[in-house]
Amino acid sequence: MRRREFFRIMGGAAVAWPLSARAQQGRRIIYRIGILEPISAAQNAANLESLRKGLLALGYVEGQNLVIEYRSADGRTERFLDLASELVGLRVDLIVTRGTPATRAVQNATGTIPVVMATMGAPGAIVASFAHPAGNITGVITFSTELTAKRVEILKELIPELSRVALLHNMGNPAVPPEWEETKTAARSLGLKAELLDVRSEADLGHAFELAARQHIDGFVVGADGLTQMHLQTIVGWLSRNRLPAVFPAREFVEAGGLVAYGVNYPALYLHLATFIDKILKGAKPSDLPVQQPTKFELVLNANTARTLGLTIPPTLLVRADEVIE
Repeated sequence: MRRREFFRIMGGAAVAWPLSARAQQGRRIIYRIGILEPISAAQNAANLESLRKGLLALGYVEGQNLVIEYRSADGRTERFLDLASELVGLRVDLIVTRGTPATRAVQNATGTIPVVMATMGAPGAIVASFAHPAGNITGVITFSTELTAKRVEILKELIPELSRVALLHNMGNPAVPPEWEETKTAARSLGLKAELLDVRSEADLGHAFELAARQHIDGFVVGADGLTQMHLQTIVGWLSRNRLPAVFPAREFVEAGGLVAYGVNYPALYLHLATFIDKILKGAKPSDLPVQQPTKFELVLNANTARTLGLTIPPTLLVRADEVIE
């Protein structure tokens, strides 16, 4: 009796297991991706569109097999940790971050959920090495430090009589101090005096503008940070009203009326992030995916702003420009 009962149970199990497996195989897999950014989705629209385009090409369709959870710190670095914890609580499959503060916040919130970053900073800032990142983080770097000197050079090329240049940036961002060192070195090599305008909150912007006026700053290098990105219009507007030239880290500043931008093509970078996401969702470990360097950079000029400032764009810059906005 016990023997018959044993085979009856085992027979039922043998039938039930394949049915369960088929149900599991037939169930649509839906991936949930978290995105932690310093700015709102509306401000970040071009980059998000590019990321979605890349994911779509790889078979990920929002509303079908993909859910995106977007969180913005709205330019306030102190919000990152809570937002990172919120995404971890949602049990997302992967988190995309932009910037060192956002990436560090996720790093503190989880050591298991894969992270794909778009961030500045040398090896050691986030990962042990670019070739062997270890841990749960990989992605693409943006060369913000390395491009700082080039931005100073572009500003000097635009304004040969330039004498005092200021770096407007958030020194509370751990990736920024090296940029300040690069600014000083580049300025010295060009015979310029460099000043630091440290902005860590919205209130600091007004103080920075007042200090710049007192110090007779005649050119600006604006850094890429959540604060400067969030208050892009305020910064560009003040520079315009005071007829002061500046070089920016991304094209959106120039589209808003800034003079010139030189840096990574961020839409192209976000398109590339999709390949990291795809590989990880298909089973690759972040630690096995080397951190990569950007492959596309762009020089964008605003001809109308140049005319307003009474500047003639040198032919050498016009030839190198990827786009001139009229």
